[in-house]
This record gives sequence, C-alpha cells and structure tokens, in this order.
Amino acid sequence: MNATVFASLPVAVFPTAQVEAALRQELIEAVKTEAAMKGMTLPSDAAGICQAPVPVDSLVAVTTLTVVEGIVGFELPDSVVRTGGYDSVDKALAELIPQIEAKWKKKNGVKP
Repeated sequence: MNATVFASLPVAVFPTAQVEAALRQELIEAVKTEAAMKGMTLPSDAAGICQAPVPVDSLVAVTTLTVVEGIVGFELPDSVVRTGGYDSVDKALAELIPQIEAKWKKKNGVKP
C-alpha cells in the first residue's frame, strides 16, 4: 500500500488530548467573558479558572462543540451537552469528553 492509502484510513483511537485541549481553551474563554460581564474575579492561571465555580451554561457548551467537530470529523449533536450546563470548566470537561468519545466510537464503528 502506498502512503496516500494510509492517510485516508480512519483513526482507530479517539483523540482525547486534542479534544480536551480545544474544549478547555474555548470553555476558558467563555468563562472569562461570563466573569467579566458579572464583575467576577477569576484566578490568573488556566488550572484555577477551570476549577473556579463559574457556571458554564448549556448553550455556551453547545457552541463550543464546533471547535471539536473538526477534530472528530463530524457534527456533534447538542444532546452531548447536559441540560442546565455545568458548575465549572473542569466539570464540563469531565462530562463532555466521555459523551463526545461515545459518539465518536459509534460513528467510527469502534466497540466500547
């Protein structure tokens, strides 16, 4: 087989690190915007922001899914986001990544 055939084969491993990094960045920016509008002070480091008890609205979470769609290769349904949102970026990531991975596995025919 030549290299072009290999390039077109589907990836057999869910790109967890890429998905997490993209979501984390988008959610941090959303939380910064939310905090600024509400006059809240956030920690200065990314880890602190992720742990801060700043709600992530479900609509905001749905909007951030678009950055992941290019990584996973398909449009994600809004249903991967929990109705009501999340209490922090870390909690959003902890719930979103497994949901996205499950959709990816189903789409790619990977057994759980």
